[in-house]
Amino acid sequence: MTPFAYVRATSLADAIARGGASATAFVAGGTNLVDLMKYQVARPSEVIDLNALPLRAIEEREDGGLRLGALATNADTAYDLRVQTRYPVLTSAILAGASAQLRNAATNGGNLNQRTRCYYYYDVATPCNKRAPGTGCGAVGGFNRIHAILGASDQCIATFPSDMCTALAVLEAKVCVTGPEGDRVIEIGDYHRLPGDEPWRDNNLRPGEIVTAIDLPAQGFATNHTYLKLRDRQSYAFALVSAAVVMRVEDGIVREGRIALGSVAHKPWRVAEADALFAGKPVDGDFGDVADALLAGARGQGANDFKLALAPRVIARACTQAAHGTPQIQSDKRIA
Repeated sequence: MTPFAYVRATSLADAIARGGASATAFVAGGTNLVDLMKYQVARPSEVIDLNALPLRAIEEREDGGLRLGALATNADTAYDLRVQTRYPVLTSAILAGASAQLRNAATNGGNLNQRTRCYYYYDVATPCNKRAPGTGCGAVGGFNRIHAILGASDQCIATFPSDMCTALAVLEAKVCVTGPEGDRVIEIGDYHRLPGDEPWRDNNLRPGEIVTAIDLPAQGFATNHTYLKLRDRQSYAFALVSAAVVMRVEDGIVREGRIALGSVAHKPWRVAEADALFAGKPVDGDFGDVADALLAGARGQGANDFKLALAPRVIARACTQAAHGTPQIQSDKRIA
């Protein structure tokens, strides 16, 4: 690990003033940053600890929604009774991720900003445009079993690994940030980026900005929902393909539906045309057209070609679970 200075921010203003330089890094739970520093992938000259800031609360909003503090842990969020009862797809997604020990430390803001788990990104001896722009993408033509089938570019085929953010995508949450230019709100769908020609940019935060909260809307789809995650092993593994689905069902007919895929792209993957196809379907209907719309343009990279066959099955199963109100139970490792 490269030597670094450690500073404990005493206020948001203090953190913002210190955090504008490219060689600084913010830390909260540290479950991702510390690993990257140990691997010499991240080499900040100064680490700014945010844990003293008053950003841990989970609070009611006047519009009927819920505000999740950026420093609230994943465990605090998943087990909050309001989240469990009103936004169960979010609880399910969080509990599907990592381990209990990591969820006790990892924060909501950190989860939003975690980096890819691409093997080449973590190995400083290999080329990676995300870690070292201009060196190439070792995963293209390399071992790319966990990599993207959607939204990739010739510069980067990495995936974004967050379970929590896949659920936030279908809930259409909003991310509250503050920085040198003041406060602003970013729609969750606009927060993360596809790699394009700038794969080193994971999100649309500006220099020095800090996530302060995540706002959930009033509608949480508490009855018809699921988070289905397929992975190499059913404990402590990142998804190969995951799906978050929420629906509003009346008299056996889907009136509204949303779906997001995880671990298939550089951000949670949603397609408006796919969501529109839910309306009017019977709960026992076929969701193949939803899968076709969602996966349009999908392309394998060799070792991950199996995702092209796996993803439609994940979509079909997740849509059926949500339509019938029989969500995947994360404590039961069998696929419902």
